[in-house]
Amino acid sequence: MFRVYRKLPNAFVYTDRPISHRFQAFAADRGIADVAAEIRSRSILTDDIHDTAQPGNAAKLSGDDIAFVQYSSGSTSEPKGVILTHENLLANIRDIMRAAQFTRDDVSLSWMPLTHDMGLIGFHLNMLVSDMNHYLMDTEAFIRRPLSWLQAASSVGANVLCSPNFGYRHFLRAFRNHRLNGADVELSHVRLIFNGAEPISASLCEEFLRALEPYGLRPETMFPVYGLAEASLAVSFPPIGRGLRWRDIDRSTATVGDAARPASDGSRAMRCVSVGRAIGACRIRIVDQNRQTLPEGTIGRILIRGPNVTAGYYLDPGATAAAVHADGWLDTGDLGFLQNGELFVTGREKDVLFVNGQNFYAHDLESVALQSGRLELGKVAVGGYRDEGSDTDKVLVFVLRRGGLDGFVAVAREVGGYINEHTGAEVSEVVPVPRIPKTTSGKLQRFALVNAFLDGDFDQQRAELKQHAAERQADEPTTEVERRLKDICDQALGDIRLGRNDNFFETGASSLKLIEIHEQIDEAFPGLVEVKDLFDNPSLAKLAEYVERRLSAV
Repeated sequence: MFRVYRKLPNAFVYTDRPISHRFQAFAADRGIADVAAEIRSRSILTDDIHDTAQPGNAAKLSGDDIAFVQYSSGSTSEPKGVILTHENLLANIRDIMRAAQFTRDDVSLSWMPLTHDMGLIGFHLNMLVSDMNHYLMDTEAFIRRPLSWLQAASSVGANVLCSPNFGYRHFLRAFRNHRLNGADVELSHVRLIFNGAEPISASLCEEFLRALEPYGLRPETMFPVYGLAEASLAVSFPPIGRGLRWRDIDRSTATVGDAARPASDGSRAMRCVSVGRAIGACRIRIVDQNRQTLPEGTIGRILIRGPNVTAGYYLDPGATAAAVHADGWLDTGDLGFLQNGELFVTGREKDVLFVNGQNFYAHDLESVALQSGRLELGKVAVGGYRDEGSDTDKVLVFVLRRGGLDGFVAVAREVGGYINEHTGAEVSEVVPVPRIPKTTSGKLQRFALVNAFLDGDFDQQRAELKQHAAERQADEPTTEVERRLKDICDQALGDIRLGRNDNFFETGASSLKLIEIHEQIDEAFPGLVEVKDLFDNPSLAKLAEYVERRLSAV
């Protein structure tokens, strides 16, 4: 908000008193109290407005007049003010209504904030024009009680829903611990669930659909779409009732100008979901770095043009010139390809890392990192930077870590090694961070993490991690027997990582785990170790020494 305020001359802030107080606290923490004081003096508080009975005056407007300025989320850079005219909005709303086959009999429910284009245009203005009943759920209520989203949908009979990737992750995290009451929740009436996150996670969608299948939710309700603020909202929709469709392409040849080749094996596959065809009068082109149109099936920059597309950015001629070409085509900043007229988005151009002659998408590396089994959804982000004079990026993996760094050395080593093994990308550093910044719709702000890294914000955590790593190195196994015993213990204990002198019985491992460890040791060294020997030799070093003596005797 502060970044947007600074861009606007003579701006006022329309908000309520609790949010205004949060602005002041935020500003005080960051040493910008002077800006907060100015905003406070130029705030219009809804709490102070009591008489709403006075009729307003209808404005005389044309289609070319500005309806509002929609600031982009700032997921990849500073937010920019997208100019949307009344004609932009009406053209897009008309196309959305036709493509989604909305009628006044539909009922929608959304938890998306009205500060977001999907929330404001897609699930409020669009529903008003469509003359349908629609329900708006407080975003904070969804954050606090995610299960209430589908409970409410069942209760009011909503058949049109929406959520980006973030919402599915958040819902499933709560759902695993607290199931819905099957007697109270019935979702067979749901017709469409808009999914507008870029790029859409097919595996996450499938997990969500499987989890809700017992409640009547049908797999064909998932409706993966593509859009952005610069298009007013919507660019492309798939056929209704088809559900998810994707292609697994070879990640090693997924850069601008490359053909989207099928992956030869699973380890090289990057899954790209179809987001359908351009709706209404909107048009899509795929071009190379020189804006030359590329053939179908070739990855390139996604350009759009149409009556729904903005003419530029508010008070920002530089950004406008960079994005909008003289012929009216707008560069979305996204990469993708067309196949049989359908669009497949591969990722954001600013989130592509160039390492040792190969391009890697940040979201793809994040997906691979999750497959290691050491990290959780929504708690990892990948970014990169390039040293001056270098021709390759350094890959940074940011992992949410609150509290101490005990055990994180092993996590960092395993995650970095797993990414390298499965993609060929060399990870420069795995960085523990106290928070993963996101936009209001849950998009990762990778650039903010990289900037904070370069500004030294994580230097203390990095220094502590290096110290832990040095101590860990000194505590690594020194013999082959020690290494084999450590592998057995690490596999059985999961997140607990033993040093060579750590006591087995002080790790918090259960007796069942210790029995499992003994069984694995007996397989590796048949008949040499009894359970009582673990008590007599309660560390890797002592147990290895004991095993080596028994081996010598044998």
